[in-house]
Amino acid sequence: MDHGALDLIEIGALLLGIAILSRIAGRIGISPIPFILLGGLALGEGGLIPIDHAEGFIAVGAEIGVILLLLMLGLEYNARELIGNLRTSSRAGLLDMALNAVPGIIFALVMGWGPVAALVLGGITWVSSSGVIAKVLHELGRLTNRATPTILSILVIEDLAMAFYLPVLTALLVGLDFGAATVTVVVALASVLVILYLALRHGRWFSRMLWTRNAEALLLAVLGVTVLVAGLASEVKVSAAVGAFLVGIAIQGKTAVAAERMLTPLRDLFAAVFFLYFGLSTDPSHLVPMLLPALVLAVITMATKVLTGYLAARKAGIAEAGRWRAGFALTPRGEFSIVIAGLAVGAGVDRSLAALAAAYVLMTIVAGPFLARIPDSKAFTRWAKGRQAARRERQRTAGDASPGVASSDAASTGMHDGTHE
Repeated sequence: MDHGALDLIEIGALLLGIAILSRIAGRIGISPIPFILLGGLALGEGGLIPIDHAEGFIAVGAEIGVILLLLMLGLEYNARELIGNLRTSSRAGLLDMALNAVPGIIFALVMGWGPVAALVLGGITWVSSSGVIAKVLHELGRLTNRATPTILSILVIEDLAMAFYLPVLTALLVGLDFGAATVTVVVALASVLVILYLALRHGRWFSRMLWTRNAEALLLAVLGVTVLVAGLASEVKVSAAVGAFLVGIAIQGKTAVAAERMLTPLRDLFAAVFFLYFGLSTDPSHLVPMLLPALVLAVITMATKVLTGYLAARKAGIAEAGRWRAGFALTPRGEFSIVIAGLAVGAGVDRSLAALAAAYVLMTIVAGPFLARIPDSKAFTRWAKGRQAARRERQRTAGDASPGVASSDAASTGMHDGTHE
Protein backbone atom coordinates (compact mmCIF):
# COMPACT_ATOMS: atom_id res chain seq x y z
CA MET A 1 0.00 0.00 0.00
CA ASP A 2 1.16 3.56 -0.72
CA HIS A 3 3.01 5.16 2.21
CA GLY A 4 0.89 8.30 2.00
CA ALA A 5 -2.25 6.23 2.28
CA LEU A 6 -0.84 4.34 5.26
CA ASP A 7 0.02 7.63 6.98
CA LEU A 8 -3.52 8.87 6.56
CA ILE A 9 -5.02 5.58 7.74
CA GLU A 10 -2.91 5.53 10.90
CA ILE A 11 -3.55 9.22 11.68
CA GLY A 12 -7.27 8.79 11.13
CA ALA A 13 -7.41 5.64 13.27
CA LEU A 14 -5.47 7.33 16.08
CA LEU A 15 -7.72 10.39 16.08
CA LEU A 16 -10.81 8.19 16.04
CA GLY A 17 -9.38 6.18 18.93
CA ILE A 18 -8.79 9.39 20.92
CA ALA A 19 -12.41 10.39 20.28
CA ILE A 20 -13.67 7.04 21.57
CA LEU A 21 -11.49 7.20 24.68
CA SER A 22 -12.64 10.78 25.36
CA ARG A 23 -16.28 9.74 25.11
CA ILE A 24 -15.70 6.83 27.50
CA ALA A 25 -13.95 9.16 29.96
CA GLY A 26 -16.80 11.66 29.65
CA ARG A 27 -19.38 8.96 30.37
CA ILE A 28 -17.73 8.07 33.66
CA GLY A 29 -16.95 11.69 34.51
CA ILE A 30 -13.13 11.74 34.52
CA SER A 31 -10.38 13.35 32.47
CA PRO A 32 -9.49 11.58 29.20
CA ILE A 33 -5.76 12.22 29.73
CA PRO A 34 -4.95 8.91 31.51
CA PHE A 35 -6.95 6.96 28.90
CA ILE A 36 -5.09 8.63 26.02
CA LEU A 37 -1.72 8.01 27.68
CA LEU A 38 -2.42 4.35 28.31
CA GLY A 39 -3.79 3.98 24.77
CA GLY A 40 -0.56 5.41 23.41
CA LEU A 41 1.44 3.06 25.63
CA ALA A 42 -0.44 0.09 24.18
CA LEU A 43 0.18 1.22 20.60
CA GLY A 44 3.75 2.52 20.82
CA GLU A 45 7.13 0.87 20.59
CA GLY A 46 6.92 -2.51 22.31
CA GLY A 47 3.14 -2.25 22.54
CA LEU A 48 0.41 -4.39 21.05
CA ILE A 49 0.19 -2.64 17.66
CA PRO A 50 3.28 -0.48 16.93
CA ILE A 51 2.66 2.72 14.95
CA ASP A 52 5.12 2.99 12.05
CA HIS A 53 3.83 5.62 9.63
CA ALA A 54 2.25 8.46 11.63
CA GLU A 55 5.23 9.18 13.90
CA GLY A 56 6.26 12.41 12.17
CA PHE A 57 2.78 13.93 12.35
CA ILE A 58 2.31 12.86 15.98
CA ALA A 59 5.70 14.27 17.05
CA VAL A 60 5.11 17.69 15.44
CA GLY A 61 1.49 17.70 16.61
CA ALA A 62 2.65 17.05 20.18
CA GLU A 63 4.95 20.10 20.08
CA ILE A 64 2.13 22.24 18.70
CA GLY A 65 -0.15 20.90 21.44
CA VAL A 66 2.12 22.13 24.24
CA ILE A 67 2.53 25.49 22.48
CA LEU A 68 -1.23 25.97 22.14
CA LEU A 69 -1.90 24.92 25.73
CA LEU A 70 0.49 27.58 27.02
CA LEU A 71 -0.68 30.21 24.52
CA MET A 72 -4.26 29.77 25.75
CA LEU A 73 -3.14 30.04 29.37
CA GLY A 74 -1.32 33.26 28.49
CA LEU A 75 -4.45 34.71 26.88
CA GLU A 76 -6.19 34.48 30.27
CA TYR A 77 -3.73 36.95 31.85
CA ASN A 78 -1.96 40.19 31.03
CA ALA A 79 1.67 41.13 31.50
CA ARG A 80 1.08 43.25 34.62
CA GLU A 81 -0.77 40.41 36.33
CA LEU A 82 2.13 38.10 35.48
CA ILE A 83 4.73 40.47 36.94
CA GLY A 84 2.64 40.89 40.09
CA ASN A 85 2.22 37.13 40.49
CA LEU A 86 5.93 36.51 39.95
CA ARG A 87 6.81 39.06 42.61
CA THR A 88 4.42 37.61 45.17
CA SER A 89 5.36 33.99 44.33
CA SER A 90 9.16 34.27 44.22
CA ARG A 91 9.51 32.63 47.64
CA ALA A 92 7.09 29.92 46.56
CA GLY A 93 9.31 29.27 43.55
CA LEU A 94 12.37 28.81 45.74
CA LEU A 95 10.40 26.56 48.09
CA ASP A 96 9.17 24.60 45.07
CA MET A 97 12.75 23.98 43.94
CA ALA A 98 13.91 22.95 47.42
CA LEU A 99 11.01 20.60 48.12
CA ASN A 100 10.92 18.90 44.72
CA ALA A 101 14.43 18.95 43.26
CA VAL A 102 16.18 17.71 46.41
CA PRO A 103 14.34 14.34 46.56
CA GLY A 104 15.39 13.61 42.96
CA ILE A 105 19.00 14.54 43.69
CA ILE A 106 19.13 12.33 46.78
CA PHE A 107 17.42 9.45 44.94
CA ALA A 108 19.99 9.49 42.10
CA LEU A 109 22.89 9.53 44.55
CA VAL A 110 21.38 6.59 46.47
CA MET A 111 21.04 4.69 43.17
CA GLY A 112 24.74 5.31 42.53
CA TRP A 113 24.31 7.26 39.28
CA GLY A 114 26.68 10.10 40.21
CA PRO A 115 26.43 13.91 40.59
CA VAL A 116 25.55 14.75 36.97
CA ALA A 117 22.71 12.20 36.97
CA ALA A 118 21.63 13.65 40.33
CA LEU A 119 21.33 17.09 38.73
CA VAL A 120 19.31 15.51 35.91
CA LEU A 121 16.89 13.67 38.20
CA GLY A 122 16.52 16.77 40.37
CA GLY A 123 15.26 18.64 37.32
CA ILE A 124 12.91 15.80 36.38
CA THR A 125 11.24 15.78 39.80
CA TRP A 126 11.23 19.57 40.16
CA VAL A 127 9.28 20.78 37.13
CA SER A 128 5.53 20.22 36.79
CA SER A 129 3.92 19.68 33.40
CA SER A 130 2.51 22.99 32.16
CA GLY A 131 0.74 21.19 29.32
CA VAL A 132 -1.04 18.62 31.48
CA ILE A 133 -1.95 21.14 34.18
CA ALA A 134 -3.31 23.62 31.64
CA LYS A 135 -5.50 20.90 30.18
CA VAL A 136 -6.75 19.76 33.60
CA LEU A 137 -7.55 23.32 34.69
CA HIS A 138 -9.52 23.82 31.49
CA GLU A 139 -11.43 20.55 31.89
CA LEU A 140 -12.33 21.36 35.50
CA GLY A 141 -13.40 24.92 34.67
CA ARG A 142 -10.76 26.46 36.93
CA LEU A 143 -9.06 28.92 34.56
CA THR A 144 -10.71 31.81 36.43
CA ASN A 145 -10.49 30.15 39.87
CA ARG A 146 -8.74 32.19 42.55
CA ALA A 147 -6.08 29.52 43.04
CA THR A 148 -5.15 29.47 39.34
CA PRO A 149 -2.87 32.56 39.38
CA THR A 150 -0.85 30.92 42.16
CA ILE A 151 -0.55 27.70 40.14
CA LEU A 152 0.34 29.68 37.05
CA SER A 153 3.00 31.71 38.88
CA ILE A 154 4.75 28.56 40.05
CA LEU A 155 4.60 27.05 36.56
CA VAL A 156 6.01 30.20 34.98
CA ILE A 157 8.80 30.42 37.56
CA GLU A 158 9.66 26.79 36.81
CA ASP A 159 9.62 27.38 33.06
CA LEU A 160 11.74 30.51 33.39
CA ALA A 161 14.14 28.63 35.66
CA MET A 162 14.58 26.16 32.82
CA ALA A 163 16.15 29.03 30.86
CA PHE A 164 19.02 28.75 33.35
CA TYR A 165 18.88 25.06 34.11
CA LEU A 166 18.82 23.58 30.60
CA PRO A 167 21.85 25.50 29.27
CA VAL A 168 23.83 24.66 32.42
CA LEU A 169 22.82 21.00 32.23
CA THR A 170 23.66 20.84 28.52
CA ALA A 171 27.07 22.37 29.21
CA LEU A 172 27.79 19.77 31.89
CA LEU A 173 26.58 16.88 29.75
CA VAL A 174 28.61 17.82 26.66
CA GLY A 175 31.61 19.11 28.60
CA LEU A 176 31.51 22.80 27.57
CA ASP A 177 34.03 25.06 29.28
CA PHE A 178 32.92 27.75 31.72
CA GLY A 179 33.03 30.56 29.15
CA ALA A 180 30.83 28.77 26.60
CA ALA A 181 28.36 27.73 29.29
CA THR A 182 28.12 31.32 30.56
CA VAL A 183 27.41 32.68 27.07
CA THR A 184 24.64 30.10 26.58
CA VAL A 185 22.94 31.05 29.85
CA VAL A 186 23.24 34.81 29.21
CA VAL A 187 21.70 34.50 25.74
CA ALA A 188 18.80 32.43 27.10
CA LEU A 189 18.09 34.89 29.92
CA ALA A 190 18.33 37.92 27.65
CA SER A 191 15.84 36.36 25.24
CA VAL A 192 13.27 35.85 28.00
CA LEU A 193 13.71 39.40 29.28
CA VAL A 194 13.33 40.88 25.79
CA ILE A 195 10.12 38.96 25.11
CA LEU A 196 8.74 39.88 28.54
CA TYR A 197 9.63 43.57 28.05
CA LEU A 198 7.91 43.66 24.66
CA ALA A 199 4.83 41.97 26.11
CA LEU A 200 4.66 44.43 29.02
CA ARG A 201 5.41 47.66 27.17
CA HIS A 202 4.05 47.05 23.70
CA GLY A 203 1.27 44.51 24.17
CA ARG A 204 -1.47 46.89 22.99
CA TRP A 205 0.44 47.80 19.84
CA PHE A 206 1.13 44.13 19.18
CA SER A 207 -2.56 43.27 19.60
CA ARG A 208 -3.63 46.05 17.23
CA MET A 209 -1.12 44.84 14.67
CA LEU A 210 -2.61 41.33 14.75
CA TRP A 211 -6.25 42.41 14.82
CA THR A 212 -8.46 41.96 11.77
CA ARG A 213 -12.15 41.23 11.29
CA ASN A 214 -11.18 38.46 8.88
CA ALA A 215 -11.32 35.38 11.13
CA GLU A 216 -9.08 33.29 8.87
CA ALA A 217 -6.38 35.96 8.72
CA LEU A 218 -6.49 36.51 12.50
CA LEU A 219 -6.23 32.79 13.22
CA LEU A 220 -3.24 32.39 10.91
CA ALA A 221 -1.53 35.50 12.26
CA VAL A 222 -1.85 34.51 15.93
CA LEU A 223 -0.91 30.89 15.30
CA GLY A 224 1.97 31.87 13.04
CA VAL A 225 3.55 34.37 15.39
CA THR A 226 3.14 32.00 18.35
CA VAL A 227 4.85 29.07 16.65
CA LEU A 228 7.55 31.40 15.30
CA VAL A 229 8.36 32.86 18.72
CA ALA A 230 8.22 29.39 20.31
CA GLY A 231 10.70 28.11 17.75
CA LEU A 232 13.06 31.05 18.24
CA ALA A 233 12.83 30.62 22.01
CA SER A 234 13.69 26.96 21.70
CA GLU A 235 16.65 27.79 19.45
CA VAL A 236 18.23 29.98 22.13
CA LYS A 237 17.68 27.27 24.77
CA VAL A 238 14.54 28.84 26.24
CA SER A 239 11.45 26.68 26.51
CA ALA A 240 9.13 26.88 23.52
CA ALA A 241 6.33 26.80 26.10
CA VAL A 242 7.67 29.97 27.75
CA GLY A 243 7.77 31.71 24.37
CA ALA A 244 4.17 30.72 23.61
CA PHE A 245 2.99 31.80 27.06
CA LEU A 246 4.60 35.23 26.71
CA VAL A 247 2.97 35.69 23.30
CA GLY A 248 -0.36 34.89 24.96
CA ILE A 249 0.01 37.55 27.66
CA ALA A 250 1.10 40.11 25.02
CA ILE A 251 -2.19 39.68 23.13
CA GLN A 252 -4.88 41.83 24.74
CA GLY A 253 -8.43 43.09 24.36
CA LYS A 254 -10.68 41.98 21.53
CA THR A 255 -7.76 40.28 19.78
CA ALA A 256 -7.32 37.97 22.78
CA VAL A 257 -11.06 37.22 23.00
CA ALA A 258 -11.33 36.37 19.30
CA ALA A 259 -8.10 34.34 19.30
CA GLU A 260 -9.23 32.29 22.29
CA ARG A 261 -12.55 31.49 20.66
CA MET A 262 -10.97 30.34 17.39
CA LEU A 263 -8.00 28.46 18.86
CA THR A 264 -9.92 26.42 21.45
CA PRO A 265 -10.80 23.53 19.05
CA LEU A 266 -7.21 23.43 17.76
CA ARG A 267 -5.90 23.43 21.33
CA ASP A 268 -8.08 20.47 22.25
CA LEU A 269 -7.03 18.52 19.16
CA PHE A 270 -3.29 18.99 19.50
CA ALA A 271 -3.31 18.64 23.29
CA ALA A 272 -4.76 15.16 22.82
CA VAL A 273 -2.01 14.44 20.28
CA PHE A 274 0.59 15.53 22.85
CA PHE A 275 -0.62 13.06 25.44
CA LEU A 276 -0.86 10.32 22.82
CA TYR A 277 2.72 11.01 21.70
CA PHE A 278 4.06 10.60 25.21
CA GLY A 279 2.46 7.17 25.48
CA LEU A 280 3.61 6.14 22.00
CA SER A 281 7.22 7.11 22.73
CA THR A 282 7.45 4.89 25.82
CA ASP A 283 8.45 1.21 25.58
CA PRO A 284 6.56 -0.74 28.28
CA SER A 285 9.30 -3.38 28.54
CA HIS A 286 11.80 -0.77 29.76
CA LEU A 287 9.48 0.38 32.51
CA VAL A 288 9.05 -2.89 34.44
CA PRO A 289 12.40 -2.92 36.34
CA MET A 290 11.91 0.70 37.37
CA LEU A 291 8.27 0.56 38.42
CA LEU A 292 8.91 0.22 42.17
CA PRO A 293 11.64 2.91 42.38
CA ALA A 294 9.51 5.21 40.22
CA LEU A 295 6.48 4.61 42.45
CA VAL A 296 8.44 5.48 45.59
CA LEU A 297 9.80 8.64 43.98
CA ALA A 298 6.38 9.58 42.61
CA VAL A 299 4.66 9.26 45.99
CA ILE A 300 7.33 11.37 47.70
CA THR A 301 7.42 14.15 45.10
CA MET A 302 3.68 14.31 44.53
CA ALA A 303 3.37 14.90 48.27
CA THR A 304 6.01 17.65 48.14
CA LYS A 305 4.21 19.27 45.19
CA VAL A 306 0.94 19.29 47.14
CA LEU A 307 2.79 20.95 50.02
CA THR A 308 4.30 23.50 47.60
CA GLY A 309 0.93 24.50 46.18
CA TYR A 310 -0.74 24.55 49.58
CA LEU A 311 1.86 26.87 51.12
CA ALA A 312 1.95 29.16 48.06
CA ALA A 313 -1.84 29.47 48.04
CA ARG A 314 -1.91 30.13 51.79
CA LYS A 315 0.59 32.93 51.28
CA ALA A 316 -1.70 34.37 48.59
CA GLY A 317 -4.62 34.49 51.06
CA ILE A 318 -6.62 31.66 49.51
CA ALA A 319 -9.02 29.60 51.60
CA GLU A 320 -8.47 26.01 52.66
CA ALA A 321 -10.11 24.23 49.70
CA GLY A 322 -8.31 26.50 47.24
CA ARG A 323 -4.96 25.67 48.83
CA TRP A 324 -5.53 21.99 48.27
CA ARG A 325 -6.71 22.64 44.71
CA ALA A 326 -3.43 24.41 44.00
CA GLY A 327 -1.40 21.61 45.57
CA PHE A 328 -3.07 18.67 43.85
CA ALA A 329 -3.11 20.45 40.48
CA LEU A 330 0.69 20.77 40.48
CA THR A 331 1.45 17.05 40.84
CA PRO A 332 1.86 15.96 37.17
CA ARG A 333 5.31 16.04 35.58
CA GLY A 334 5.62 15.84 31.81
CA GLU A 335 7.24 17.48 28.80
CA PHE A 336 10.23 19.09 30.55
CA SER A 337 11.01 15.94 32.50
CA ILE A 338 11.13 13.91 29.29
CA VAL A 339 13.29 16.53 27.57
CA ILE A 340 15.73 16.50 30.49
CA ALA A 341 15.92 12.70 30.51
CA GLY A 342 16.44 12.66 26.73
CA LEU A 343 19.37 15.08 26.99
CA ALA A 344 20.97 12.92 29.66
CA VAL A 345 20.60 9.65 27.76
CA GLY A 346 21.91 11.26 24.57
CA ALA A 347 25.01 12.32 26.48
CA GLY A 348 25.65 8.81 27.77
CA VAL A 349 24.19 8.95 31.28
CA ASP A 350 22.95 5.61 32.68
CA ARG A 351 19.99 4.48 30.53
CA SER A 352 18.20 3.26 33.65
CA LEU A 353 17.60 6.93 34.34
CA ALA A 354 15.48 7.24 31.18
CA ALA A 355 13.35 4.23 32.13
CA LEU A 356 12.89 5.60 35.64
CA ALA A 357 11.93 9.01 34.24
CA ALA A 358 9.40 7.51 31.83
CA ALA A 359 7.73 5.39 34.53
CA TYR A 360 7.79 8.29 36.98
CA VAL A 361 6.28 10.79 34.56
CA LEU A 362 3.63 8.33 33.43
CA MET A 363 2.59 7.67 37.03
CA THR A 364 2.31 11.36 37.88
CA ILE A 365 0.45 12.21 34.66
CA VAL A 366 -2.05 9.40 35.19
CA ALA A 367 -2.53 10.20 38.89
CA GLY A 368 -2.53 13.99 38.51
CA PRO A 369 -5.96 14.46 36.86
CA PHE A 370 -7.56 12.19 39.47
CA LEU A 371 -5.84 13.98 42.37
CA ALA A 372 -6.89 17.37 41.00
CA ARG A 373 -10.55 16.36 41.39
CA ILE A 374 -10.26 15.43 45.09
CA PRO A 375 -10.90 18.98 46.43
CA ASP A 376 -14.16 19.13 44.46
CA SER A 377 -15.68 16.14 46.23
CA LYS A 378 -18.43 16.81 48.78
CA ALA A 379 -16.60 15.00 51.57
CA PHE A 380 -13.39 16.98 51.01
CA THR A 381 -15.31 20.26 50.81
CA ARG A 382 -16.98 19.57 54.16
CA TRP A 383 -13.63 18.64 55.71
CA ALA A 384 -11.94 21.80 54.33
CA LYS A 385 -14.73 24.07 55.60
CA GLY A 386 -14.54 22.45 59.03
CA ARG A 387 -10.77 22.85 59.11
CA GLN A 388 -11.02 26.53 58.18
CA ALA A 389 -13.78 27.17 60.73
CA ALA A 390 -11.64 25.55 63.45
CA ARG A 391 -8.68 27.74 62.46
CA ARG A 392 -10.78 30.89 62.69
CA GLU A 393 -12.07 29.85 66.09
CA ARG A 394 -8.51 29.32 67.38
CA GLN A 395 -7.50 32.74 66.06
CA ARG A 396 -10.57 34.37 67.60
CA THR A 397 -9.78 32.74 70.94
CA ALA A 398 -6.17 33.87 70.72
CA GLY A 399 -7.35 37.40 69.88
CA ASP A 400 -9.70 37.48 72.89
CA ALA A 401 -6.86 36.33 75.12
CA SER A 402 -4.56 39.05 73.77
CA PRO A 403 -6.67 42.18 73.09
CA GLY A 404 -3.62 44.21 72.16
CA VAL A 405 -2.98 42.09 69.10
CA ALA A 406 -6.56 41.27 68.18
CA SER A 407 -6.64 43.66 65.27
CA SER A 408 -3.39 42.32 63.83
CA ASP A 409 -4.69 38.76 64.20
CA ALA A 410 -7.79 39.68 62.27
CA ALA A 411 -5.71 41.24 59.53
CA SER A 412 -3.54 38.14 59.40
CA THR A 413 -6.66 36.00 59.07
CA GLY A 414 -7.81 38.02 56.10
CA MET A 415 -4.42 37.99 54.47
CA HIS A 416 -3.23 34.45 55.00
CA ASP A 417 -6.22 32.26 55.62
CA GLY A 418 -8.69 34.11 53.43
CA THR A 419 -12.29 33.31 52.80
CA HIS A 420 -12.08 32.98 49.02
CA GLU A 421 -11.53 29.90 46.95
